[in-house]
Amino acid sequence: MKPIAIDLMGGDHAPSVVVEGLERVSKETDIPILAIGTHEAVAMVEDLSNVSVLVANEVIDMDEDAAYAVRRKKDSSIVRCAEAVRDGEASAMFSAGNTGAAMAASLFKMGRISKVSRPAIATTIPRPGLNVPTILLDSGANSDCTPEWLVQFAIMGSIYSELRFNIKAPRVGILSIGEEPGKGNSLVKETYELLIQDKVINFIGNCEGRDVMAGTVDVVVTDGFTGNVVLKTLEGGMRAFAKAALKALSPKDELDTLLDTALPRLAPLITELSADTYGGAALLGVDGLCLIGHGSSGPEAIYNAVVEADKIVRLNLVEAIASTLKQHYTQGDQGARVDSSTNI
Repeated sequence: MKPIAIDLMGGDHAPSVVVEGLERVSKETDIPILAIGTHEAVAMVEDLSNVSVLVANEVIDMDEDAAYAVRRKKDSSIVRCAEAVRDGEASAMFSAGNTGAAMAASLFKMGRISKVSRPAIATTIPRPGLNVPTILLDSGANSDCTPEWLVQFAIMGSIYSELRFNIKAPRVGILSIGEEPGKGNSLVKETYELLIQDKVINFIGNCEGRDVMAGTVDVVVTDGFTGNVVLKTLEGGMRAFAKAALKALSPKDELDTLLDTALPRLAPLITELSADTYGGAALLGVDGLCLIGHGSSGPEAIYNAVVEADKIVRLNLVEAIASTLKQHYTQGDQGARVDSSTNI
């Protein structure tokens, strides 16, 4: 298997946390890694087993303009990761750095899968008590969308859900302000009419924000603006609830008892709800595999992202999306107009 390209310079605490995560990968797995970063960063991992290195002399900072930085900093770690996938030197890439830059580098260097109008970020949302997550897309790649793009997101999300999580005929819903047909803005209404006629996906109609973690829908489709707001709201809500619960359950004189009894019981739930469990979100629609991590990713998230990338590579996700879209549009649908802009 070709190595997974890792951006050593990506994240709020890079490269130290990325290195720590790769140390665990090296100790506990046989997954090959291509670590890309500055001279100082690669020196920290070049002695690890199953790790090869590539020096990149530039770094794209978290606050830089994505498209401009990718074009200007051609020797940056993110760009070199995308080029490694494009050139067949790596099977996938992962970065916890500038999300827009990871998207732009993937799009510019790998290109789109044929028939894909816009790539979308597919985020795994945990569902407490269930063994599989909900797939939310788009969660930030495209602020403004067309109905045709959302149909493609639905198809790609369905393939991802079925391949990665073994969900047969995943239930697809479009995010709206009500379950009833006819509810929502013009984008939702027009997309609804297209999805209800589509024979590729298992469309169940509108869904609401409360359904995202309820287990009633497997793939939630929306535009990137709304999806990102939903994602950040869920993250903030879960953090606030966890803090409030601990505060309510832990008077000072009972803290030791809480630590000894309650927290061990909550540990599996905390792990299940943690964003670190999968490590990153898949960018679907580019002609290569890219996983994007949160800027605050720690060593646990880095480790899980590498393991997740390895699993997805073995599923031939990119090939499955390309084949399904080709068949879909061969059967009479001419597809969405391909947008040559980046919108990043």
